[in-house]
Amino acid sequence: MSELSTRPYLIRAIYEWCVDSALTPYLAVKVNEQTEVPPAYVKDGEIVLSLSTTAVRNLELGNEYITCSGRFGGASFNLIVPVGAVIGIFAKENGQGLMFQAEDAPNPPPPEEKLDKPAAQRPTLKIVK
Repeated sequence: MSELSTRPYLIRAIYEWCVDSALTPYLAVKVNEQTEVPPAYVKDGEIVLSLSTTAVRNLELGNEYITCSGRFGGASFNLIVPVGAVIGIFAKENGQGLMFQAEDAPNPPPPEEKLDKPAAQRPTLKIVK
């Protein structure tokens, strides 16, 4: 049996603490290939998102992904953040929260064409008697 990560539980706990304390929860994310956020708002490979009830809709703090929709520059955008990409959750007003080390994203599998096709060779003729 694989061991469950504590990260999603800690993220939910800090989020609930922020909401209960009337503070604004902010999520710091290390953007990787699996992260779906508006690229125009990514700076140095990271983005900070407000998770306040006025900033996002349909927030789901799952064990593998955090999903919601939010508005950026007036346009609606669906956000998908792998829990492993979260590097922190904290209150905007006082900075209290938790910081994490970003987990390495799994390497994407090589394209199928590289797996199935051998290296191209020049055609040759063979004399058959």
